[in-house]
Amino acid sequence: MVVAIVLVLLIVGSILFHFLSPWYFTPIASNWGTIDETVTITFWVTGFVFVAVNLFMAYAVMRYRHGKGRRAAYEPENKKLEAWLVGLTTVGIVAMLAPGLFVWAKIIKVPEDAMVFEAVGRQWHWGFRFPGEDGVMGTVDARYVSDKNPFGMNPDDPNGQDDVLISSPELHLPVGRPVKALLRSLDVLHDFSVPQFRVKMDLVPGLVTYVWFTPTRTGKFDLLCLELCGLAHYTMRGKVIVEEERAFQAWLSSYPTFAQISAQVAGDAAAGKPLYAVCAACHGMQAEGNPALNAPKLSGQGDWYLKRQLKNFKNSARGTHDKDVYGKQMAPMAATLANDVAIDNVVAYITTLPGNPAPPTLKGNAKNGQRLYATCAACHGADGRGIQAMNAPRLAGMSDWYLVTQLKNFKQGIRGAHPKDMYGPQMASMAATLAGDRATNDLVAYINTF
Repeated sequence: MVVAIVLVLLIVGSILFHFLSPWYFTPIASNWGTIDETVTITFWVTGFVFVAVNLFMAYAVMRYRHGKGRRAAYEPENKKLEAWLVGLTTVGIVAMLAPGLFVWAKIIKVPEDAMVFEAVGRQWHWGFRFPGEDGVMGTVDARYVSDKNPFGMNPDDPNGQDDVLISSPELHLPVGRPVKALLRSLDVLHDFSVPQFRVKMDLVPGLVTYVWFTPTRTGKFDLLCLELCGLAHYTMRGKVIVEEERAFQAWLSSYPTFAQISAQVAGDAAAGKPLYAVCAACHGMQAEGNPALNAPKLSGQGDWYLKRQLKNFKNSARGTHDKDVYGKQMAPMAATLANDVAIDNVVAYITTLPGNPAPPTLKGNAKNGQRLYATCAACHGADGRGIQAMNAPRLAGMSDWYLVTQLKNFKQGIRGAHPKDMYGPQMASMAATLAGDRATNDLVAYINTF
């Protein structure tokens, strides 16, 4: 009796949970409502079978429960029952699979007027490419991939010269217009998924897969990688912003073409020297840093990272949090650099300064820190020299007190939480793996051994 009651309660509880649970599909934002319908049909079929089987089990437990003098009847075959089971099972499977086949036929048939773009995944970032005015994507090849050419663009293909390259995890799309996403991976298996769009597709190394959809409402949506692509898989996130056509075109025009990137002139160190005079007041004449002024060492750091942080300070992605006292001091200093040319020049001068390691200022257990650094090494490198392709700056030889401060800032949301800081949230998630101040000190103590 107890078992039968439990089975009935299981049925009732499951049905109530399904209909009353707050956890369900996010509101759809694309044309793929048929996918929701297909899933709903699957729920009805499997739900009916679940209820029927468990009710039968409850009935069987009650009807054929043990009793004195009662023996079980042995019936090895029942062709009538087997025929019913085969027939009903067939109907159920067809009811679940047939709608999916019709939806799949639509998924693989892309509208002729669909706008094409490319999503490129690599551990653990997203990048995007749009065709230029000629409307034709240039060819790419893995052998061309480098820090200066992260998309692997073929420099000899004229069709790729006007391609717009977006080295940012933020993707903008026009509302009400069908789009086809070409999906390419530079390393391992990834997956392009926006829950509100319903459709998703794998990025397979060596292949170009695709998926299409029509955004039906404006808004900001999370772009997720739904394949276990490595250590920082859970931080491989992006944003998809659906907006009106005019806003989309304005966003697209703000990014450079491949030709413009290739034609960029390196910064002028001579022109950057007088600009650095402002920086030297805190960071030192040799950019060696000054703990007394909370100014970290700059020399030896990657030029690409210095440029990005200066731009972050200028556009308020850094130095605006109420608790970021020293960031607020740096923001107006960065504002003295008039434009990107000035930033390039001052960074070019910093790269000419000697990159001697900063003297250690803290104590910690380097042996314990070695174990903790295994997570950091996946991006920053086993020797802490940094990997531009991973958007991970140099750690070795940098100011240890500054590393500790920034790790704490990331953990507390002082840094990495601003919407304009594209890569900060990823680092904030990684910094959260450090249990406390002792773990942070141990980690940085190990970095000091490089």
